[in-house]
Amino acid sequence: MSAILSTHKVTKRFGGLVAVNSFEIDVKKQSISSVIGPNGAGKTTFFNCITGFYAPTEGEIVFDGHQIQGMSTDRIAHRGISRTYQNIRLFSKMTALENILVGMHPHLHTFWFEALFKTPRFLKEEAEALEEAVRLLKFVGLEGMGDQIAHNLPYGAQRRLEIARALGNKPKLLLLDEPTAGMNPNESLDLMHFIRKLRDELEITILMIEHDMKVVMGISEEIWVMDFGTKIAEGTPLDIQRNPRVIEAYLGHGAASGLNLDKAAAEA
Repeated sequence: MSAILSTHKVTKRFGGLVAVNSFEIDVKKQSISSVIGPNGAGKTTFFNCITGFYAPTEGEIVFDGHQIQGMSTDRIAHRGISRTYQNIRLFSKMTALENILVGMHPHLHTFWFEALFKTPRFLKEEAEALEEAVRLLKFVGLEGMGDQIAHNLPYGAQRRLEIARALGNKPKLLLLDEPTAGMNPNESLDLMHFIRKLRDELEITILMIEHDMKVVMGISEEIWVMDFGTKIAEGTPLDIQRNPRVIEAYLGHGAASGLNLDKAAAEA
């Protein structure tokens, strides 16, 4: 299976600090993969390079056959990359539907003066966008909540709304930054099933940053491990569990024995 995202020697420096050091991955189309590592390893900085929040100091990022390093965030989004954040970044005072409509903005085509004069093209596009937003709410399990203010939704619903907003961009690649952060075990398990649904029904590629090892081992097809900005391991969940550098740098001595891949996969 061909790669939809490839990074080649991607490096990001902040003065004398090397946050990402020649990091290379190849993400297969319609796969579910993870980047893991200790806090401060450079994972979110790497995501920021992919999505255009940071321009890499060195290296190349190839998405769907095109180099995207140094592009603006809106151009990268328009090419088909969406993301969520470790700390939920919804428009808290807007409704759930309004949040999703904001996510659709890269693919709306009417101009401001058409909105001002409510031209037929604007009214048609507005109706289609609203219909799609309602469909996405239903898809993520929030049917009937479109008129609710975002910050009034339960925590788990806010997580799903953030994903729905990202889906409004019609992504080919969805980056999830700590999607289960703050969730209890049952909520995390539900989200694992939902992430598989995203991949299987929408045929999109999922790349996650995640600290919950049960989630990582139970859902990922390939894992890259980052420590101090550098890739120290890559492979299947079983490869990662058995890698002594990972055990020492990320899991700690003895921690790997507590991770049962077969059990995690079965429970997922």
